[in-house]
Amino acid sequence: MKKIPEITVQNLDHLGLVAGLIDRIEIVEKINQLVGSQPGEIVSPGHVVKAMIFNGLGERISAIILIFKFF
Repeated sequence: MKKIPEITVQNLDHLGLVAGLIDRIEIVEKINQLVGSQPGEIVSPGHVVKAMIFNGLGERISAIILIFKFF
């Protein structure tokens, strides 16, 4: 008999799927192209929106004004 190979399973939850979708449809790049960049900018606008999406879908509820702590 053939031995069945061992299967490894990883739990990505919903955030892994959302991150993949955001990357596939290039939301970050589109936002950065539309908004542009500013001198001295540390985080691009597209990445801020991506982080806000993750924060909104996260398990803990926090105010939008606390987004800087999320980074």
